[in-house]
Amino acid sequence: MCRLAAYLGAEIPLENIIARPRHSLLVQSQDAQEAKLRVNGDGFGIAWYGHLPEPGLFKDVLPAWADTNLPSVCRLVRSRLFLAHVRAATTGAASRDNCHPFAHGRWAFMHNGCIGNFAALRRDMEACIADEFYATRRGTTDSELFFLLLLSNGLETDPKAALDATLARLLEIAGRRGTRGEPIRLTCAFSDGERIFAFRFADDGRAPSLYLSDCLDHGGRAFASEPLEGPCARWRVVEPDILYELGNDGVAVHAINPSHGAGDLERPVRSMSS
Repeated sequence: MCRLAAYLGAEIPLENIIARPRHSLLVQSQDAQEAKLRVNGDGFGIAWYGHLPEPGLFKDVLPAWADTNLPSVCRLVRSRLFLAHVRAATTGAASRDNCHPFAHGRWAFMHNGCIGNFAALRRDMEACIADEFYATRRGTTDSELFFLLLLSNGLETDPKAALDATLARLLEIAGRRGTRGEPIRLTCAFSDGERIFAFRFADDGRAPSLYLSDCLDHGGRAFASEPLEGPCARWRVVEPDILYELGNDGVAVHAINPSHGAGDLERPVRSMSS
C-alpha cells in the first residue's frame, strides 16, 4: 500500500508536510505504521498549485528517500495547495508514468489501495472512459483508470455525482466479472486547485487509512495516510463511505452512495465544523 498527504491553507514550503514533521510523508515512505508494507519505495510524486490553474508535477521512480533533488524542491517550492504520494506498487510497473499524482487540466488525483482482480476488470473499465480522456492515458495502473473514469463521469462539474457513478460502474463490472476474493479498496485524494476531496471506500470494509488534521502550526489543514506528528488528538480518522470536501471555509461531508450513481436517490449531506 502507498502513503499520501494533501495540504490546503496558507502558502508554505512543501517540506512542512513532506519532510519536516516527525512522521512526515518521507518518514512514512520508509517506516509506515498502518500499512501492510512498511516501505514504499516504488517512486514518488508531488502535484502543487501556483499562479496557473493547472498543477505542476514532479515525479520519479526512485524511492523518495534516495532522490537527491527532492529535499531542495521541498525546501524552495512553496504552495497553498499540494498533493504528495509515495508508492508501493500493486498494479503497473515501477515507471514515472505510473507514479502518482495523475493530472488532467486543473485536476490532480492520487490513490492508495487496489482494485481486486484488475486484469479481469481492466478491459471493461477502459470501455467506459470517454475518448477525450482515454487519449491522455500514459500508464498501466488501476489508479489512473479510476481517475479517468471520474473525469468521464463528470468530475469537472459535480465531484460527488462523478464519484457515485464511477463506484457504481466499478462495482457493476466487478459483480459481472468477479474479483476472485480480491477486494476493491480505495483511499483517494484529488483536487481542482481550490478544494481537496478525499474518501475511503472498500467492498470488504477494510479501506486503507486516512486522517484529517485540525488546524496545523502553519494555519492550514491536511489529509494524510498517517498523522504527520504521530498519534495525537488533532488528527481525526476519515470515516469510510464519506466524501470529504476541504475548502478555505472548512469541511463539508457527503455520504457516498454508489446506488445513486445507478439512478437511486441521494443520501443526505451533512457538514463539519472547520
